[in-house]
Amino acid sequence: MNSSPPGLRLLRPPTVIGQFHTLFFGSVRTFFLGVLGFAVYGNEALHFSCDPDKREINLYCYNQFRPITPQVFWALQLVTVLVPGALFHLYAACKNIDQEEILQRPVSTGFYIISVLLRIILEVLAFWLQSHLFGFLVDPVYMCDLSALAKIFNISKCMVPGHFEKTIFLSAMYTFTIITILLCIAEIFEILFRRLGYLNQPVT
Repeated sequence: MNSSPPGLRLLRPPTVIGQFHTLFFGSVRTFFLGVLGFAVYGNEALHFSCDPDKREINLYCYNQFRPITPQVFWALQLVTVLVPGALFHLYAACKNIDQEEILQRPVSTGFYIISVLLRIILEVLAFWLQSHLFGFLVDPVYMCDLSALAKIFNISKCMVPGHFEKTIFLSAMYTFTIITILLCIAEIFEILFRRLGYLNQPVT
């Protein structure tokens, strides 16, 4: 018998798929972003060069090329997607609902399903934003519009460092997003099946 207080057990999702999602989300995805993301994007601004190679032009064009840095965007995505689950666990802790009781109560089950649906919506929104901000391929050359600087030339040719490895990293982040969406959908089906009695064994 587990003698841990209910609040500690609530740190674990009430479903098998939810626990796997937490492991995947919390370890693999965060490690990939924190370690490899810094290696790929850490010095991008320093090596981003335009023609002519002047500091003000390089800085202006890099800000145009990257309205938001990928590391900041993905960090915000990770934090945002965690919010629905955190709010649900706060609700369960306030109601003193044990982990094993979450799927046994219709109200708490409904709230948990809503939190999973919100995670799906946030992941889909992040996928859409990422595609509009970064695209799916990183070109080796970026044509920068300098008309706002009132230069004698309006277009500057900029070289993007490590474009191929950035394309690979982008593809990996899209894949992670798709995997987490599929896991959330699968978790909803697991909840429904368990509520119908097909998967009535408690999560250990």
